[in-house]
Amino acid sequence: MAKAVALFSGSKGNSYYIGSGGEGVLIDAGKNCKQIELAMQANGLDMGSVRALFITHEHIDHCAALRVLAKKYRLPVFASAGTLRALEMSGKLCPEIKTAVINGSEAVGDMCVERINTPHDAAESCCYRVQTRDGKSALIATDMGIMTEDVRQAAAKSDFVVLESNHDVEMLKTGPYPYPLKRRILSDRGHLSNDACAAELVQLVRGGTLRLMLGHLSEQNNTPGVALRTAVGELSRVGMKYKSDFTLDVAPAQIEVKSVIF
Repeated sequence: MAKAVALFSGSKGNSYYIGSGGEGVLIDAGKNCKQIELAMQANGLDMGSVRALFITHEHIDHCAALRVLAKKYRLPVFASAGTLRALEMSGKLCPEIKTAVINGSEAVGDMCVERINTPHDAAESCCYRVQTRDGKSALIATDMGIMTEDVRQAAAKSDFVVLESNHDVEMLKTGPYPYPLKRRILSDRGHLSNDACAAELVQLVRGGTLRLMLGHLSEQNNTPGVALRTAVGELSRVGMKYKSDFTLDVAPAQIEVKSVIF
């Protein structure tokens, strides 16, 4: 039985657990070590089951606990070469932490983790698709300005997908962010909007990926209600029934019991 747990997701920190059969991996560690431990505990998970830590990119909301967590639990850290260089330059790594570049896929225990590159304003960002021991797979795909064909294909092959639904375009445009930041978020190396996410979800459900979650919501330019209404509205518009034809939830920004069996 495979399980995906959204420990944290959003502007102030991101971390996900994916695993089965008593072992798993963490995708990102964007809160402090104690918060991640508490979120794991709240969801009935043991840190001893974690076999490795995979980092999508070097922004602090994805790697804040990396150094402490990896050292404390002796976790190997995987990332792209560009991300590892950026992490080293910013002091997030130390000699006690074992690191490795993931180029295509990596076997970790009975799991296989695949790297897929993403367009984001980072050194060499990516997302990850995890296949568990029972053949089920989950994709965590956030922090990308546009959907690429590689990410789209990885999502279509997955049983469960977390897809970025970062902002409502009008909330962002009329909100308090300075213009350069707004322009960066809206760019092809920024973040997916609610509308862009909803359009992709339609194609996923049509293709048979029916367990879905919205991730990395902006605290300033979005709300869970707005993001969910946008996605459900677009899916309903093309004849798909919420909670009947598909499941859809919002990844939490704070500690919650939020797991999906896939």
